[in-house]
Amino acid sequence: MFDSRPADEGEGIRRRRECESCHRRFTTFERVERLALHVIKRNGRRERFERAKILRGLRLACEGRPVEDAALEQIADEIERTALEQGTEAIKSRDIGDAVIEGLRRLDDVAYVRFASVYRRLGDVDRLVEEIQALKARKQMEAELASQVLLLPLTSQRPERN
Repeated sequence: MFDSRPADEGEGIRRRRECESCHRRFTTFERVERLALHVIKRNGRRERFERAKILRGLRLACEGRPVEDAALEQIADEIERTALEQGTEAIKSRDIGDAVIEGLRRLDDVAYVRFASVYRRLGDVDRLVEEIQALKARKQMEAELASQVLLLPLTSQRPERN
């Protein structure tokens, strides 16, 4: 092998080689084979995973809210990375929706309620109020837990024996 260099904006490698028997030179290209990820919809239909759809839903939920686009990109990145790290070729749309809801819950309460009202198909005002009350209770519990003083270390420490 004579030379190797990145190709396709770092997505592959171009190698310049020489045949050992005839000494002719040739070029090979090696590319990363990406796992084709699919989404299993509620009705069982499969479609190709599209990160852009996740971002579109996040942006709709956050429309008019003081939310940085970089934060939405980060949520979409986390969801895509988690899906790819599973090592399977398909992910349920419900798992994606749950991840979007969790990301929005941490980011913005109003965006969370907007997305949840559509995603969870909250058909009436009473169900929407229940969702808001559950969010408030969870936020209050998280605040209480954050304000507590740790009495014991988080890691277990065993005394050394001689």
